[in-house]
Amino acid sequence: MTLSPTARWTTGWLLAAAWALSFPLFSALAPHRLWGWCAAAGYLGAAAATALGRRRAALPAALLGAVAVPLLWLVLTGQGQSEVTVIERSGRLLLDSGRLYVDRPAQVEEYTPYLPGMALLGIPRALLGGDGSGDGWAVRLLGDARIWCAAALFGCLWAARRLLGGGPVGGPGGGPGGGPGRLLPVLVASPVVALPLAVSGVDLPLAGLCCLALAAAASGRPVLTGAALAGACALKWTALPAVAVAVALLAALRGGRPAVRCALVAVGGTALAVLPAALLQPAELWRQVFAFPTGRAPVPTPASSPLPGRLLAELGPWGWYLAMGLLLSGGLAVALSLLARPPRTVVAAADRLALGLTLAFLLAPAGRFGYLALPVLLSVWARSVAVAGVSRVVTGSFRLRPSDAGRPRARNERPGGHFA
Repeated sequence: MTLSPTARWTTGWLLAAAWALSFPLFSALAPHRLWGWCAAAGYLGAAAATALGRRRAALPAALLGAVAVPLLWLVLTGQGQSEVTVIERSGRLLLDSGRLYVDRPAQVEEYTPYLPGMALLGIPRALLGGDGSGDGWAVRLLGDARIWCAAALFGCLWAARRLLGGGPVGGPGGGPGGGPGRLLPVLVASPVVALPLAVSGVDLPLAGLCCLALAAAASGRPVLTGAALAGACALKWTALPAVAVAVALLAALRGGRPAVRCALVAVGGTALAVLPAALLQPAELWRQVFAFPTGRAPVPTPASSPLPGRLLAELGPWGWYLAMGLLLSGGLAVALSLLARPPRTVVAAADRLALGLTLAFLLAPAGRFGYLALPVLLSVWARSVAVAGVSRVVTGSFRLRPSDAGRPRARNERPGGHFA
């Protein structure tokens, strides 16, 4: 039996509400519990609006409950995950001393498991001053790292959509999601984006830059692709798989020379961003950015969800090496797949990157279930910019425009708007 669009969307909102309600019941973190109550109310409101035929009210209800209310409340009351404080501290250290990492950290809160680019998102707090307690609402709002993480995500997604020619905001589909263009606000309202946006925001800039890199590669812009990749790799080393995927996409669509140019820009930009910290604090860069996230630092990482790699690492040194071996094998398998069958569309590239990241997060010696939100975001984003009848493949100097969709092709014209 096939469900109607109304039934499907109502069920989806109800499932999101059930997921949100699990946080007040099982999470030990106060920001997560608050988000759960607010988001559940928003999702239940969206489900009720959809079921009653008021589809236009469903998405605003979800966005209000899952994003706007908890984000503003947590920001204005100075609550959030420790990642927010870590980003803001690194920005303050960068301005004060040019250094990013606490020397010889003794507690988990003193570790900064990010590369230097993340400190830029903490600079607004350092410039505005204050530590979050007793500050005015404007300082709290404009200085909070979550706001700048969200701005980076949405700015990158906007730019990526412009590169790909945009698409209809709505369309036939019979539900609150409308056409593919409406998938993006639904994605923002979903727990995949709404939860990290409200409580930490730390992975959002990385996700946005990866999306921008894939869009730039698909539109044949190697320098912009490399710059976006350099920005992502300057935030977290987990962005490295995106370099391989974007270069493979460029090579398949434009040839080897643009792909090499992209790779050089990505490597050079990353080196420029990371080299100062590597020269000033080489030991701390290694200890906090690489050893700590993989469970090899003196202080254990809090990323301890029972994923396969983590379970193997808990068996002892041989288990850790086995997990790392599986992790490297998974990366090699994805790399070989890029050589054997390189992606040729944004959706294919996003799915390949999502696969690689999923394997990495599952097999890493330390990880969290929340990390898996990034692969989901990439796959859904790619489909939100893919419009039926419009080619996202660039194979020459011409590209099919949205206005060309559905028009008859000339006898010697190939799919994608190219002529023989």
